[in-house]
Amino acid sequence: MKYRALLPLALACTVFSSQAADFQLRLIGSTSVPTGTMFQGVEFGGISGLDRAADGSYYAISDDRGGERGTPRFYNLNLDYDAKGFKSVSINSQTYMKRPDGSAFPSNARTVDPESIRVAPNGNLYWSSEGNWNADPKQRFQPFVREMTTDGSFVREFNTPAMFNYVDNTTTGGRNNKLFEALTVAPNGTVWTANEDALIQDGKITSINNGSTVRVTALNPLTGQSGAQYAYQLPPIPVDAAPGAPFGPDNGLPELLALSDTRFLAVERAFASGVGNTIRLVLTDTTGATDVSGIASLNGASGVTAMSREVLLEMALQFQGITMDNTEAVTWGKTLANGNRTLVLAVDNNFAANQSTQFMAFEVSAVPEPHIYALMLAGLGLVAGVARRRSKQQ
Repeated sequence: MKYRALLPLALACTVFSSQAADFQLRLIGSTSVPTGTMFQGVEFGGISGLDRAADGSYYAISDDRGGERGTPRFYNLNLDYDAKGFKSVSINSQTYMKRPDGSAFPSNARTVDPESIRVAPNGNLYWSSEGNWNADPKQRFQPFVREMTTDGSFVREFNTPAMFNYVDNTTTGGRNNKLFEALTVAPNGTVWTANEDALIQDGKITSINNGSTVRVTALNPLTGQSGAQYAYQLPPIPVDAAPGAPFGPDNGLPELLALSDTRFLAVERAFASGVGNTIRLVLTDTTGATDVSGIASLNGASGVTAMSREVLLEMALQFQGITMDNTEAVTWGKTLANGNRTLVLAVDNNFAANQSTQFMAFEVSAVPEPHIYALMLAGLGLVAGVARRRSKQQ
């Protein structure tokens, strides 16, 4: 199947400000793994994190908490696509994440909520968990960011700020199922994580009427300690749920992908029951932003400059014939034959029969500098002029 270039996006890029995007995206294609697909006796799905390995395969983490479809696990995949389209997805292996004592997480109880996975510079894997809120402290499990080997063995846990921990799910601390969704590794090795929606002390979560503020936190890969922290502002939810929907609309920051030591591609995902999903790819930068690691509450805090936010691409409900879904993962993909890099997005199907594990691939190409556009336009004018003169001579 052939896909058109994103002309509206390309045009938008030409009119951005001086801090505009210096690249543009072209949809290559998409493919899906049906819900109910089994691998080694366990249902495949819930893909919330995806990252490309050095050998060209991909690590994908499932957000199965245990007590749902099976033991918390991650996969190794092959994604077959080229500049003409997305051909297929194949599952190579399935591995259980292990606890510090060497045992697998239980398959019959919620003790962890895996959300993102990244390849570490040393070849190990970083992964994040939102933990699991429970009013009973004995059944409450805090969020974390950990390092493991590729066989799932525990290596260490980063010292994330206590402000993210579950306290009472009402007055302060983390909100249920709204914590460490995003994880990325910058070129300098810094590990970055972010909560999906606002901490209780930082104000309201997103709604149709208001946005929210989340914290993007740096983790030192050498010491394991947390460092600088920056505010990222989520906008209000763009579309309301359908009348009579079983639950209201939702929004969040499910993933980050480092473009440099300070610049990131953020995935914003909004869902309106009975309507659909709106996915935004946003360029954001910590340059000039305030370090908020020492600010206990961002609710009404003064003098705080948030990270920049520039929408690169918005995919609302339907995009080039593709129904948008619960996109939660993004990674760099292969380099195409023409030298351009690619991005791959992946969907968490929630193990739902009316969803699937969707993958989308995009070609990343540079946006010409303004003087290049001027030369291009001048060249087009010259060609047109020659054509007119030849027409008159004939």
